[in-house]
Amino acid sequence: MLKHKVMMAALSVAVAAPQAYAADKKEQKELAEIRAEIRQMKEAYEARLQAMEQRLQQAQADNAAAKAQIAAISAGAPAAPATGAAPAVAAYVETPPAPAGAAPTGAANPASNLFNPNISMILGGTLQNLKQDPTQYRLQGYAPSGGEVGPGKRGFNLGESELTITANIDPQFAGQLTFSLNGENQVSVEEAFVQTRGMENGLNLKAGRFLSSIGYLNGQHAHTWDFVDAPLAYQAFLGGQYKPDGVQAKWLAPLDQFLEVGVEAGNGTAFPGNDRNKNGAGAVSVFAHLGDDIGDSSSYRAGVSYLHTGAEQRAYQDQGLTNSFSGKSTMWIADAIYKWAPNGNPTNTNFKLQGEYFRRKESGTLNYAVETDAAASGNYRSVQSGWYLQGVYQFMPTWRAGLRYDQLSSGSQRIGLIDSGALAWSNLPILEAYNPSRSSFMIDYSPSEFSRLRLQLARDQSRPGVTDNQIFLQYIMSLGTHGPLVLKEQA
Repeated sequence: MLKHKVMMAALSVAVAAPQAYAADKKEQKELAEIRAEIRQMKEAYEARLQAMEQRLQQAQADNAAAKAQIAAISAGAPAAPATGAAPAVAAYVETPPAPAGAAPTGAANPASNLFNPNISMILGGTLQNLKQDPTQYRLQGYAPSGGEVGPGKRGFNLGESELTITANIDPQFAGQLTFSLNGENQVSVEEAFVQTRGMENGLNLKAGRFLSSIGYLNGQHAHTWDFVDAPLAYQAFLGGQYKPDGVQAKWLAPLDQFLEVGVEAGNGTAFPGNDRNKNGAGAVSVFAHLGDDIGDSSSYRAGVSYLHTGAEQRAYQDQGLTNSFSGKSTMWIADAIYKWAPNGNPTNTNFKLQGEYFRRKESGTLNYAVETDAAASGNYRSVQSGWYLQGVYQFMPTWRAGLRYDQLSSGSQRIGLIDSGALAWSNLPILEAYNPSRSSFMIDYSPSEFSRLRLQLARDQSRPGVTDNQIFLQYIMSLGTHGPLVLKEQA
């Protein structure tokens, strides 16, 4: 019996031994594979770490080279290119030619594109069919601003073209210059400013001539607008657009929502102000904008702005006579925009609803028939308002349609010369109360992000008893590095 048990135990050991050996061998193999994976991960991590260290060293070398060359330029001497580092010098800095007979010193690395000026151009034009004579156009109840008011000329017109040059000046500053060319062969400076780059705490400074950030549409160039012309409120209260010569400080809050607050100080020459030949700031504006997403498909932005300026003999023509206003002008603007796109993707379809409300108060002196025997002066006070609301729907990837309604209210005007009986409204007909309005429809086609064709129909009732039915055909083309027309539309 004992012998039988011993034989069974021996047989069990003989059977189990190979299985244990096989299990141990499998375990050893798995451990080896794990060790190999750990070693590979470690090697890959070390390689990435070395690459990052090399990139850091290269960036430090490039920064040192840029500072050295900028310092050399400031000192009036050309800087020697650093070995292995691309010079970060503006392309407009010319290297003096080598003296005749001098041996070449070797080709220097080309300047970085970071500092090369980008040059771009916007070309635009319209074909206009107007029922009423555009030379008789006026916004009844409002003193003419002398700016971009009215539908323009009949027939073919070369629209406002823009030539823009932008560049980084150095690591701290960037600059932009935009020329405007109109159909009368006149060239003007649309914008010319310098601004800071990469300041801490969300602060940004700008100095020069720039499109003010008051309201919503004011800060956008005309080629990005959804309609051919500016809303009536912009024409009446800002002369088209408010572009001060001055400084701007803008702060972007470090929040999940969009919140920016800013202040601007200018010389006050832009309408509703004028050149008063004074020191310091002639106009001050402040603004605040708040925006955020609404779910995955919608977003909004709302804002409020305030502008304070003044005028001295701000002249306008009425019945062949020159009248003028001197005094204070203050304005409030409330703006809001709502955007919708399926799941946040506007490629195929999207919708945009925007509107603004203006309220202006002016008080001072109205001068009648300046420099004539009939000249007279009296107190003047007015509170006027206006608004517009527009919606634009992209129903196909390249097609959009939109509606816009404008209305102005000349409000209450207290004119001392009329209240006293010295003058009648027939002497100041352009200021007589009226509420101009206009309805517009547009449809546009964008074959690419760099071109747009637009048809616009409008029914304009800007003066009593006259309806102007207007038809516009417009083209807008973007050349150079300006960027796509669609992408240039602001959020």
